[in-house]
Amino acid sequence: MADGGVDEDEKPVGELFGRLIDESKAYAKAELGLAKVTAEAKAQAAKKPALLGIAAFLFLQAAVVVLCITLALALATLIGPLAGGLIATIVALGIAAGLGLMAKKALESGQ
Repeated sequence: MADGGVDEDEKPVGELFGRLIDESKAYAKAELGLAKVTAEAKAQAAKKPALLGIAAFLFLQAAVVVLCITLALALATLIGPLAGGLIATIVALGIAAGLGLMAKKALESGQ
């Protein structure tokens, strides 16, 4: 018997559903709080690798620019500065176009 002299099995259905709803709300809030904490921890853990990746990409981009300038300067000694610069630009644009076409094909094929 419970405190009020009512057996646990004899509680009204409305009271049982109310208790079920309250416990379900508490469970949902706890799960939501856990999900928030987990997401924040993952975001915090991904911050440093993301910054390092961005820095690596910027240095890669700088290296490609230096490579194009080096190609233009090397060609400038052979065919002149304007022609050397134009050829280096055309080579860079060709590589970019090829990579763009590869990306388009991969996107269309779903890979």
